[in-house]
Amino acid sequence: MSESIDVSAPAKTPRFPDGPAADPAGSHFERRIRSFQPRRSRVTTGQAEALRRLWPAWGLDIDGHCVLDLAELFGNDRPTVLEIGFGMGEATAAMAAADPETNILAVDVHTPGQGNLLNLAEARGLNNIRVGNGDAIILLREMLPPDSLAGLRVYFPDPWPKKRHHKRRLIQPEFLTLAATRLRPGALVHCATDWEPYAEQMLEVLTAHPGFANEHPGGGFAPRPDFRPRTRFEGQGLEKGHVVNDLLFRRVPHADHRDTEEQR
Repeated sequence: MSESIDVSAPAKTPRFPDGPAADPAGSHFERRIRSFQPRRSRVTTGQAEALRRLWPAWGLDIDGHCVLDLAELFGNDRPTVLEIGFGMGEATAAMAAADPETNILAVDVHTPGQGNLLNLAEARGLNNIRVGNGDAIILLREMLPPDSLAGLRVYFPDPWPKKRHHKRRLIQPEFLTLAATRLRPGALVHCATDWEPYAEQMLEVLTAHPGFANEHPGGGFAPRPDFRPRTRFEGQGLEKGHVVNDLLFRRVPHADHRDTEEQR
C-alpha cells in the first residue's frame, strides 16, 4: 500500500511550500455561499512529489489578484476549455490526450486529485493541462478576460441533494450569466450529472438563459458524446441504477455579454 500524508490537519509550515495554497484567495473577496467544500485529505507520496515538482510550472493558485494571459499560461495560443471539478483527473487526462490542440484549465480543491492529475499529465507528456486550485467563481470573475474560453465542462458536480442546500448548487442563473461573459461566441458548455433532480434543474436554467442554446435536436438531454470518457465514479453510479444525463449548450453568438462592473 502506498504511504500517504495527512494534509487535513493544520501545520506550522505548509506541507507543500511550492505547491497549492490552502486558501489562495483568503479573505480578499466577499463571503458568499460556496458550491464546494475544500477536501485536503490524505495524499500519497507520489501525489505529494508531483505537487512539489510540477506545481510551480503547471499549477495555478486562484487568488483573484491578476487577469490571466492564457497564451502565456499554456505557452501557446490554442483554444482553452475550463473544467470545473475533475476528481482524480483520469477523464481530464484522457480528453487532453485525445485532443492535444485544446488546452484544459482544470480547477478543483481536492489536493490528492491535483497531485494525481499532475502525475498523469507528466507520465503521458500532456503539455495542454494546467491545474487550478481554488474557487472557480473567483477565477471567472476576477482572472479571466471576456470571451477568453472556448468551452466549459462541469462533470458530476456536488448535487447538494437536500432541499435546503440547493442554493449551493453551481449551475444557477447567476453563474451562467458570469460564465457567458468569459465564453466566446460558439463556445460549448457541457454538463453531466447522475443526480436526476439536479439534471432537471440544469436543463431548466440553461434553457431559460438567453446566452445559451441547446445543441441537442429537439431540446432536452443529449447522449454522452464520445469525447467525454466514462469515469470510475460514473460507473459506480450506473451500477447503483443511477441515470446519467449530459447537457450540451452553445454560447449564443449575439447575446448580450457585457463585462459590467457588477460582474467584476
